[in-house]
Order: sequence, then C-alpha cells, then structure tokens
Amino acid sequence: MAAKLGRNDPCWCGSGKKYKTCHEAFDERIAKYAMAGHKVPEHKMIKNADQIAGIRQSAKINIAVLDYIAEHIHEGMSTLEIDRMVYEQTTAMGGMPAPLNYDGYPYSVCTSVNEQVCHGFPSDKVILKEGDIVNVDCSTVLNGYYSDSSRMYCIGKVSPEKQRLVDVTRECVQKGVEEVKPWGFMGDMGQAVHDHAFANGYTVVREIGGHGVGVQFHEDPWISYNSVRGTEMLLVPGMVFTIEPMVNMGKVEIYIDKKNDWEVYTQDGLPSAQWEVTVLVTEDGHEIISW
Repeated sequence: MAAKLGRNDPCWCGSGKKYKTCHEAFDERIAKYAMAGHKVPEHKMIKNADQIAGIRQSAKINIAVLDYIAEHIHEGMSTLEIDRMVYEQTTAMGGMPAPLNYDGYPYSVCTSVNEQVCHGFPSDKVILKEGDIVNVDCSTVLNGYYSDSSRMYCIGKVSPEKQRLVDVTRECVQKGVEEVKPWGFMGDMGQAVHDHAFANGYTVVREIGGHGVGVQFHEDPWISYNSVRGTEMLLVPGMVFTIEPMVNMGKVEIYIDKKNDWEVYTQDGLPSAQWEVTVLVTEDGHEIISW
C-alpha cells in the first residue's frame, strides 16, 4: 500500500500533510499484517475526516426517517405507505433514498415482513396486521455520501416466539459491535454474531452479508456473519461498514423470488429478523454512525 509514495509527498488521505507525518507508520503497520497472510483494506476503504463528516450528515436523515416510521407504523397500513413516507421524509430533509432505481430496484425502501429475509417490495397489497414483524431497511444519499441502517417493528402484540427472534437479533448486532476495534479482525465480529444466534437456537443467513458504505451505496469489503475469530479483513481506523445479520428462526436456507429477482424468503417459511447499523472504526474503538 502506497509503496511508491515519497515520505515528503502529500499523504494519500487528502489531509494535505506530508506522508511521513500522516499515514506512513499506519501503512507500515498494515503491511506487517499483510506479510503475515492477513487480508488488509485498500486505501479506498479508509475514509478521511471530510468523508466521515459527510456520512454523518447523511446518517442524521436516515436515523430521523426510521424514527418517523417508528412513530407512524401501524396495523392496517400497507407497506407501500411506508415507502411513500420514506421518500417524502427523506426528500423533505434534502436527501434521496439510495435504494430508488439502484440496480433497477423500483422503491425507496425495503419492507420485509415475517418470512421475508430482505429486499421486500413495498406493496399496496401487503397490509400489516397484528402479530407481524417487519424490517424497514432505509438508506440515504446526501451530497454524495451514503448511510444505511434498518430496524425491526412489531405490529401490535406479536407472539413470544417472534418477539424473542427480534430481540435476539438485536442482541447479535450489539455483540458484533462490541468486537469492532482497530487492529482486530472482521471475523471477531462475525463469530460473535454467529455464536449468539446459534446459542439461542437460530441460524444466520450465509449468502447475504454486510458491506462497506459511505462514498458508494455498497463498497468492499463484503462481510460475513458466519466467520471465525482472527480471520477475515483487518479492521483499521477510518473503515465504515454495516453490521446487519439476517437471523432465521428455522433453517438457514433461503430463496429469491424468481418473479422479480429481488425478494428473499426463508425456505422453510419461518420468520426471519434483521437489524442493521453502520459502524466507523475509530482510533480507540468504534462509533455507531447510523442505527
């Protein structure tokens, strides 16, 4: 990384400082991990101060939109109404819903109900009823910076089994976040998520994971929650990524709706839950940027 950059050249991070006083020692430390056989991040995965500030501003909108959904979601409304609320609230605050037209996705948000794992299409035919659990996955772009998070909402009184799934999935995210620290590994986080889910009798979706985010909607690295401590990518200050395990009440197998090639369901028809946060690796730990 940056092997050809002179010590007196401007640093690659855009700080304006000389490389030798900015990121030279940082790069040398990363290089030692690479020589030991570990996966290490490229410079493009490491955000500078201006980029982090932009992501935080985007996240303010994303958080506010999910807060608004929490206040207004109710039994009897359609998931298409949620989509309209997300679009209206996001644009009113100066942002744009990042999912809209992303790779052909036709809505402003994903609304995944009960056995839907993710990427659920909002629809005027899907009416929320008491006992449903629904994931609302919201992403915002503001001035070219992206934020991403999702929450579970319980409609009315849900069964103890569904409530436990929702609660344990949130605990999985919390367990994962606790493992995010500089010079640790992505696998430390992944195993913490996996172990907590399986200890409670659940499975964690393998095919779909988290991702880097910030200057693009989806960036490297791809992130697994079925990983092993001490493996996967090295975590360094400035990395921004999502923690968003999809936890199934039943078996791990999933399938994608062939009609739209987007909506994902559990193979056994049992419920799935997901919470998502965006996390920044800091010099001494982590910061949750969007939730």
